[in-house]
Amino acid sequence: MRAFFDHLEEWLISFLMAAATVLIFAAVVHRYASGVPALYPYLSTLNTSWAQELCIYMFVWMAKFGAAYGVRTGVHVGVDLLVHKLEPRRQKPVILFGLSCGVFFTAMIGTLGAHMVWKISHTQQTSPDLEVPMWLVYLCIPLGSYLMSFRFIQVMIRFSRTGKLPHHEPIPVEELDVHAAGSEASGHPLVGREFLR
Repeated sequence: MRAFFDHLEEWLISFLMAAATVLIFAAVVHRYASGVPALYPYLSTLNTSWAQELCIYMFVWMAKFGAAYGVRTGVHVGVDLLVHKLEPRRQKPVILFGLSCGVFFTAMIGTLGAHMVWKISHTQQTSPDLEVPMWLVYLCIPLGSYLMSFRFIQVMIRFSRTGKLPHHEPIPVEELDVHAAGSEASGHPLVGREFLR
């Protein structure tokens, strides 16, 4: 169960991305195949106008759970220039304060989102094409935000115990010799040496 929960975001995002890709592909094929006279009588009965709306909702859900994934793996953009300027013994409380702010903010967004979903669930609002209750669409706000808050708590506990934050390894990029490539491509010495410098 723990292994499932540790990779919950990846599986949700992978499923939603694969489903959205298949759905968009099927809708495009349907649109162009409907222009073929021999296929029109069969395909004209299928309505795929809801596909675009569903894909938009899928990408919104992906974004919310992708944010939680970013917290867990350390791929969120962080401004830590001033933190690294501090002495090592003073860095820890500042980092813990920043993580606790993340917990508070995402929990607050989750609570406000849950309140909004609760209010919308007592109305008759439905989506334009799918005609599903809109509270189902907005449910990604409290679910994604609470998961993000939980991931902040996990990171905070791990950091307080080990002193390590999650981080991703930068992908190495081979250096490109711009000077040599420029001079060879143009045949002009200024482009390769002086101009690009």
